[in-house]
Amino acid sequence: MATMPSMDSLTGKVKQALLLYFDGFREACCLHRVVIFCRKSRMLFIRTGQCFLLNGLIFLGSLFILNSVVIPTIQWILPDECQNFGSKDLCPLGGIVKLYSFLSNGLIQLFYIFWFYPLYVFSFVLSSIWYNDIAKHAFVAMGKHHSAIAELSIETLPNSQDSLHVDKCPGLGGVIIGIGEQIYSVLLLSFFFLEVFAAGLIPYIGKVLNFLLLSWMYAYYCFEYKWNLADVALDKRLDFFESNWAFFAGFGGPCVLAIFFFPPLVSYGVMAILFPLFVVTATGSEAEKVINSKRTTWRCAGLGRLPIFYAADTLSMRVLSLLDGKVL
Repeated sequence: MATMPSMDSLTGKVKQALLLYFDGFREACCLHRVVIFCRKSRMLFIRTGQCFLLNGLIFLGSLFILNSVVIPTIQWILPDECQNFGSKDLCPLGGIVKLYSFLSNGLIQLFYIFWFYPLYVFSFVLSSIWYNDIAKHAFVAMGKHHSAIAELSIETLPNSQDSLHVDKCPGLGGVIIGIGEQIYSVLLLSFFFLEVFAAGLIPYIGKVLNFLLLSWMYAYYCFEYKWNLADVALDKRLDFFESNWAFFAGFGGPCVLAIFFFPPLVSYGVMAILFPLFVVTATGSEAEKVINSKRTTWRCAGLGRLPIFYAADTLSMRVLSLLDGKVL
């Protein structure tokens, strides 16, 4: 017969989770690593600067000009003279005002269609390429590019008896396995993003769930670059992530706090500036040592695995099985 955990045991678990959360939060805030690595790698400094230039100066600058110059100018040229009447039905100039409103909205939409949306797509694609370069150059700056050994120790993963460094198959088999892992990873994170969006629609607790899930998502994105470069197998990185869910929730916290209270376009621009900094911080992080030091202090196996990606994993496997059936 299963016994309920004691109050002392539950209190201890909550304390461990909070301590790991704040450890992860503190690791994410170690932005001095960006300065250290940029001093070691000129290309890292250039790529980071390009992200700031594109997403900060050009993208957010364009948004600032739109809201502070373009829209006020259009509203000055095409004013809404019926505001003082309370209702446009009572306004003697109702027809003209409607025409002005149509032209004003049309000009603003044209600005979005021909400038903002193309700039958003261009920024997204180019930034994604640069993020990978930033992680690679930060990894090189650590001196671990060719002699990378996955740092996720066996002690970090209870019930794991094998090495966390994946031994890839040589030749074509290894290439196929790598492609398969990348496809699965894209599907997994895509479905998880849909979960994040759906969680935000839940009444009362939606904002809290959205914040927590976004924290995990950004933390995984930040560490995935490092794990890819270190050749950590996909199942091992997911196992490690879910087994140390409190730490990674804390690591993703600063990322989400920076964008959580901004409108969508502004939050994208801010995140596009800050994300490479957190990628570098994650690359230089010794998260495994931090977590293991806590385990040694507590003399326990940890908090247990939380199936964060369960729903996304189930949907991804269902899609892959359907694709496999069509191919066969």
